[in-house]
Amino acid sequence: MPYLGSEDTVRDLNRALANPHVQSDQLRYRNVILKVIRLMSQGVDVSSLFSEMVKACATVDIVQKKLVYVFLCSYASLNPELSLLVINTLRKDCQDPNPMVRSLALRNMTNLRLPSLVEYVEQPLTAGLRDRAACVRRVAVLGWAKLHNLQPNSEIDAAVVNELYSLLRDTDPVVMVNCLRALEEILKEEGGVAINKPIAHHLLNRLKDCDVWGQSEVLKILQRYQPQSEDELFDILSMLDASLVSPHPPVMASTLGLFLSLCSTLPKVSLAALERVRGPLLAACGSASREIRFTALCHIQLLLRSVPGMMGAHYKRFFCGYAEPAFIKQRKMQVLVELVNDDNVAILLDELKEYCTDVNTDTAQAAISAVGRIGRSYSDRCLVILTGLLGLKQDNITSAVVQTMRDLVWVCPQCSETVCSSLEGCEEILQDSQGKQALLWLLGTYGDRVCSAPYTLEVFIDRVRCENSPAVKMELLTATLRLFLCRPAETQDMLGRLLHYAIDEETDMCVRDQALLYYRLLQCGVDETRKVLQGRRSDPSLGVLIGRPAEPVSHWAPIFNTLKPLWQSTSETESVNSRSSQHTAFDPISDLSETLNSCHLQSVQTEGVTEHTPSPADAPSPSAIVPLSLLPTLTAGEFERLWLRGVEEEDGVCMTEHVRCCNVTQCSPQNFQAAMQLVNIQTLAFTPPHTLPWRVFLYTHTEAPSSSTLILGELLYTGKANEEAGDAQEDTIDGENANKTVVEGGIERWVHNKQKDSSGKRDSNELAKDNGQIEEVKVTLKQQLKDDKALRGFLSILITVLHTLSLERK
Repeated sequence: MPYLGSEDTVRDLNRALANPHVQSDQLRYRNVILKVIRLMSQGVDVSSLFSEMVKACATVDIVQKKLVYVFLCSYASLNPELSLLVINTLRKDCQDPNPMVRSLALRNMTNLRLPSLVEYVEQPLTAGLRDRAACVRRVAVLGWAKLHNLQPNSEIDAAVVNELYSLLRDTDPVVMVNCLRALEEILKEEGGVAINKPIAHHLLNRLKDCDVWGQSEVLKILQRYQPQSEDELFDILSMLDASLVSPHPPVMASTLGLFLSLCSTLPKVSLAALERVRGPLLAACGSASREIRFTALCHIQLLLRSVPGMMGAHYKRFFCGYAEPAFIKQRKMQVLVELVNDDNVAILLDELKEYCTDVNTDTAQAAISAVGRIGRSYSDRCLVILTGLLGLKQDNITSAVVQTMRDLVWVCPQCSETVCSSLEGCEEILQDSQGKQALLWLLGTYGDRVCSAPYTLEVFIDRVRCENSPAVKMELLTATLRLFLCRPAETQDMLGRLLHYAIDEETDMCVRDQALLYYRLLQCGVDETRKVLQGRRSDPSLGVLIGRPAEPVSHWAPIFNTLKPLWQSTSETESVNSRSSQHTAFDPISDLSETLNSCHLQSVQTEGVTEHTPSPADAPSPSAIVPLSLLPTLTAGEFERLWLRGVEEEDGVCMTEHVRCCNVTQCSPQNFQAAMQLVNIQTLAFTPPHTLPWRVFLYTHTEAPSSSTLILGELLYTGKANEEAGDAQEDTIDGENANKTVVEGGIERWVHNKQKDSSGKRDSNELAKDNGQIEEVKVTLKQQLKDDKALRGFLSILITVLHTLSLERK
């Protein structure tokens, strides 16, 4: 026997197929054909046997027919003329008494995919649509879709389309589903199959007869149908209720997609449907199939956009298993970050800490990044974990930790002291460019707080000729110049050496151009250089840490049950990270003013009442805003001692203000703390939400040009409206609004009292207050080293943050 796959083997098979003695023995003939198919599957060119295989299809043996048809369909495109010889046999088989033979002939007649044979195929397909056997009708329906795909520009036969529409009421559910698929393909340019009320109700009634994939197909097509009345809508929802909790994930997902499509104007019904699918989604997360688990996790992330606490009680279901693949572990960690709260933060951080040392590098880095994201709300606990990981002195872990710390101080500047104290020795461990860039950014931005910053940068400068990454060299240039601006004596010599190398010896044009830019910038003077290089140390936008607001379901409903949630990037949840290394100048007064003023242009609709937030005219002006600082920090004991001691008249001031805002007392502690820290106000203690009396203690330092002051504050809400404020609202002066000057603790402030208008209508704030929608929070401030301007600026910032939190809650 010649070697398998050689030309001698093909010639021997050709002789065997033409041998009359082999043809007379049905079993031997079938075995020879089976050898041909085996060679074909192994990639051997057996197209020279086409003519002999055409003769072999004229048999009553169904197994032999199937084998021959597989061969013919594979090589028909290479032998279009010889393929015509098969048509007569196939057309004859289409009239065979055996329905299996008829369906087999129809399927392979359309699988030949030869435009020259279309005229011979149309008549058998038309007859197959009316065949008494369901298996033949199934094949005939899909055959018309294949025929249209073969000639997409040909005219659509209206008679065939009408016949397919009539077969939607076929007794066989597979025929019905195949008709939907065929019509979708044939009528693609016209928008697909048209769904009217009779067709929609018929498909809904037949839904239970279809298999899993048939139900998914029907439910997907029904999304384009719009009920004509509310009663019809709820009748359809009632029929779909059982499918919403189906044990089959494809059916459940398709049903939920249809629910969200039908209830786009009924958000409460949509949210109720999301609650209903919690159980099936959790079950899918435990499926034996990795693909189903990953898909379920991706869609759970979508649901958490609108119902953040939906899976909060089941967070342990998202703990990673040892044998799970890395892509599932990483997706589970993303879900765990979304589920963290005061009750489970300790457990989740302990679990993530175990993942940080995973043998898989990508999993370990994802776990460290997850700890950093939790650190935006629970910075102290997360920093303990991150600094502990640095002690392991492993390259990949150290790199991920340094990058996470860089991103953390960008959004939580109060963490900078701990981060700066833990950077010692990292330069000797880091090997990858991303970790080096993160370390250099921290040294350049917070070099005034890192004692060894000049010596660390000198190590990088001495090795700059061996560095292969242009990005690291560019970051080194920026970090060295920034450090020079705050520590010139220690950095001047090394900066000169670095600029000399980058301008005269560096071959990368980007590095050379950046060095030339910095050199010419220094020639303009240190002050001009400082304006350009002293960039922001943290993100000034209030939306970063307040917490992602619950999205309307309609925002992501169109991509539900599609492939998009599976491949979409995680950059949406990590958008802050990409901005952490921007070298843009930051004016703390103007940027903060713009951020705060933007919060005053919104309005909140309440039941029949429009409540407007303070207008831009009432917003703090740039001149009224003073820079705030979290340093030096106060302990709880020091705060209590200063607060109880009070302030002396000669060096301090005390004032009280009532702030009207909506639902701020219901804000979660982590969001409240994060929002305050974003504008450099530190919260020391606060009561849980929904607890009365609600109380918050906070402090900050003002950085005035001449001196700095300490401001202590207390927010108090007792649940009762302030009587004095209410009395002031009722005072009128000649039926017009009046301005009253109030002197309190040495601070002269203007209180604008709104009265009833000439028509006798009260303003919206009073109506909302009567409805219990507006809370009056008592703000008590104590300042050491009296500074009226600083205190007014701090109060403006505090009021704006409270209003912003109110809008987020609503």
